[in-house]
Amino acid sequence: MPVPKHIFNPPFNVVRCSHAVLRVRDLVASRRFYEDTVGLKAEDAGKDAIYFRGMEERNHHSLVLKQATEPAVERLGFKVGSEEDLDRAHTFFKERQLPAEFVDVPFQGRTLHATDTQGNRLELYFKMAQAERILQQYGHYKGCQPQRLDHFNVFAPDVQGSIDFYASLGFRLTEYSETDDAEPKIAAAWMHRKGSVHDLAFTHGKGPRLHHIAYWVPTALSIIHLCDVMATTGYLANMERGPGRHGISNAFFLYVRDPDGHRVELYTSDYLTVDPDHEPLRWSIRDPRRQTLWGTPAPRSWFEEGSTFPNVPVRAPLFEAQPIVAD
Repeated sequence: MPVPKHIFNPPFNVVRCSHAVLRVRDLVASRRFYEDTVGLKAEDAGKDAIYFRGMEERNHHSLVLKQATEPAVERLGFKVGSEEDLDRAHTFFKERQLPAEFVDVPFQGRTLHATDTQGNRLELYFKMAQAERILQQYGHYKGCQPQRLDHFNVFAPDVQGSIDFYASLGFRLTEYSETDDAEPKIAAAWMHRKGSVHDLAFTHGKGPRLHHIAYWVPTALSIIHLCDVMATTGYLANMERGPGRHGISNAFFLYVRDPDGHRVELYTSDYLTVDPDHEPLRWSIRDPRRQTLWGTPAPRSWFEEGSTFPNVPVRAPLFEAQPIVAD
């Protein structure tokens, strides 16, 4: 299927992925996991919500956990370039008869709730409350010392449709995996706005669902340290995949599951993609190095389990892909 051309003058300017809003069943257990084990800083906490940020982040939050009866992903947040971009975004979604409305959100300025063509629920804003710089306050560092939110990955029943939609918003394709059929189909794609490998990735599968959120950490040793911490503090079963190195993106990674099953990737060592003539890299879906450069396949849960959006139907993918799956 076709690889999109870069669009350098999109209808509105998305700067980067910004934050995720997740629903959890037990805020106390979730705080213990994200703050004490992973190492995010709890910036604000109440009986119904907790707001976290990484060590490098000046924005008030990059992860919001909300108390709920069932786990779910509520919204995926993106920062836009200006207040005018919010108005342009509202017009863009409305013209395509996609849901879009302005809402009040704590610690954020004017915020637009919208839904993309696949059913992923989005939250767009320009201004967020700022917090004290903690990058060099090393006494706050715990776990794997997560610095900043890096990207989202979502299950997409129509990967090509997802690529085309976000390419129209100026997202640029960096890498993709494709079937080896006579008429190949793209089964996964990595797209960015901020000049790294991705702000948003699409994994072929039942969706819309969140596959994972990812935090960038300082070094591979940070991830190895987290493995030691989780293995000795009651979270051994929460380590789903890794540590390892992806062929795609070159990132050193670990995938963990929080107490509600939401998947989190800890991630480092990807590369710069800011050049306007940067060409996307193609991988065969059957190449064992794409998942893990060392050839180790992902477990079945990695291809099948994800977090749903409340009241959003999950659809089967348009075609059957055949990735390599661990026994």
